[in-house]
Amino acid sequence: MEVANETVIKKPKRLTSVVWNHFERVRKADLCYAVCVHCNKKLSGSSNSGTTHLRNHLMRCLKRFNYDVSQLLSAKKRKKDNTLTIANISYDEGQRKEEYLKPTIVKYEPEQRKDEVFNVQSSWFDQERSRLDLARMIILHGYPLAMVEHVGFKVFVKNLQPLFDVVPNSTVELSCMEIYGKERQKVHDMLSKLQGRINLAVEMWSSPENTNHVCMMAHYVGDDWKLQKKILNFVALDSAHTDDLLSGVIIKCLMDWDIGSKLFAVTLDDFSTNDDIVLRIKEQISENKSRLSNGQLLDVRSAAHVLNSIVQDAMEALRVVIQKIRGTVRYVKSSQSIQGKFKEMVLQTGINSHKNLVLDCPIRWNSTFLMLETAIEYRNAFCQLPELDLDLALSDEEWEWASSITGYLKLFIEIINVFSSNKCPTANIYFPEICHVHIQLIDWCKSPDNFLSSLAAKMKAKFDKYWSKCSLSLAVAAILDPRFKMKLVEYYYSQIYGSTALERIKEVSDGLKELFNTYSICSTLMDQGSALPLSSLPSSSNDGRDRLKGFDKFLHETSQSQTAISDLEKYLDEPVFPRNCNFNILNWWRVHTPRYPILSMMARDVLGTPMSTISQESAFHPGGRVLDSCRCPLTPETRQALICTQDWLRIQSDDPGPSSSHYALPLYVETN
Repeated sequence: MEVANETVIKKPKRLTSVVWNHFERVRKADLCYAVCVHCNKKLSGSSNSGTTHLRNHLMRCLKRFNYDVSQLLSAKKRKKDNTLTIANISYDEGQRKEEYLKPTIVKYEPEQRKDEVFNVQSSWFDQERSRLDLARMIILHGYPLAMVEHVGFKVFVKNLQPLFDVVPNSTVELSCMEIYGKERQKVHDMLSKLQGRINLAVEMWSSPENTNHVCMMAHYVGDDWKLQKKILNFVALDSAHTDDLLSGVIIKCLMDWDIGSKLFAVTLDDFSTNDDIVLRIKEQISENKSRLSNGQLLDVRSAAHVLNSIVQDAMEALRVVIQKIRGTVRYVKSSQSIQGKFKEMVLQTGINSHKNLVLDCPIRWNSTFLMLETAIEYRNAFCQLPELDLDLALSDEEWEWASSITGYLKLFIEIINVFSSNKCPTANIYFPEICHVHIQLIDWCKSPDNFLSSLAAKMKAKFDKYWSKCSLSLAVAAILDPRFKMKLVEYYYSQIYGSTALERIKEVSDGLKELFNTYSICSTLMDQGSALPLSSLPSSSNDGRDRLKGFDKFLHETSQSQTAISDLEKYLDEPVFPRNCNFNILNWWRVHTPRYPILSMMARDVLGTPMSTISQESAFHPGGRVLDSCRCPLTPETRQALICTQDWLRIQSDDPGPSSSHYALPLYVETN
């Protein structure tokens, strides 16, 4: 081939870099050129020039629409049949620049095989896959959908991969909905195959637009005996929503996911929620469910929320005192000269504290506690401050109130931290903490100060309402902790109830046996070949189609009762397990399942019950969780899809096991 006086040079074997698939090497006189076959641009083609400048040109060449740019990032193939996985690729400065490492391509889609391999030379850029990867990224990290319209993002993507067509906002939204549909089906299939039962936590969210939302999350212990949770629905509520509407939303969620027959408990974040909500749910989906008397185990209220509500009573009672202390701290911190005078007062009064005065953030009561705690230590110095506004001065009685209530707040902070920071909050951890609160409230009510005793009585009345609903659930979970068993209930109830403790302990024991008998009947029916779910067990139903339903229970009680009860009695009669900080209760029950086959089924469901629904970031915020402002303008369907799918993908990305569908994308390595 002749181009003017240029002679095409036949490429020798050593010129096997992939870039030469896109260049012709020509010679003119003593000079060598590389001519791009796409745009005919001439570049240096001498052997001393290397190929980096050629690859850079091809990355910018807009006429290369049908080639994968990623090929240009690879170097010469080492051997045709030598494939390295990502884990085996290491950087070695001694490797030749022209060496090519052929990585294993790990497909992102979970339905494709993890170990599937592609040849880089034969691979093509995949717009569809990149579109879905972009949608996954937006979902996983909570980015706004509108980011694809941002100029900076478009420039970044085009420079990274010129072949990628940046899709509009509406297309990304459709892609997110597509991913949501696939992931939802996986979660549905998993829940349908789950051997244990499911607990539903219902949490109310607010938004910057003052719209209420309800988030429904499934909590359960998986077949691997690990505590799991998944958001099922995120639904916007009308501003004037009623209890009927809320119960209807919950029922629809259970029906859509087909988990009504597996429901074990419903946990509501507001302990004052009307009981009719839970009753409607029971009537709709649990008409024939066998459960504890009066359905006590099914109806659970969030422990952290009731403590937060009690704290708000204390904060309101101390509101005037808090405002004075806040004003005093603000005054001290207003100038350097006043701070200097305050330090002099600290030295003169002999206060031995090195804490800095802090102003609180009024919407986070734990910061108010820190402000009060520090101010109380400097009480004598505050009283000696000159020129302090008399309206900010506290009386001795107000200082005593502040000191006592700060002690109350400290207890609640410690307990809420236990609830919100626990990575595996099984139901057994709540009973001792709640009992301690109960004992303290009884003691606070005995205060000789009328202000403090009346406040404590108000707090205890609110606590008693929660205790009447949840004490049995809390106690049963604690009994199923082999380190405590019935002994912990006996220990705390003797302090709480005094002379009537034995009667209360018997109520717990009876409730425990009643629940255990329910599981025993279920086990008996399954052993007889009847694969009935627990929700289909005999109960006091008016269904006349099977007039011998009660016979199953009679048969069990008269012929199988002794064997079934011995499972529970054997557990309670054996010594408690030694206490240690590394104890894993779910692992203990997994190991002891062969010894307690029926009781372990019950323990799995009870321990998976969410006794508190508060998150760590909103633990001390009385308003609860708030929806991100970037998601407020979205349609309800899209908002739910993004929130649910983000939760599911995060669980996958946090799971290092082989079952995870969120694998790292392939790397292309070029050594220097």
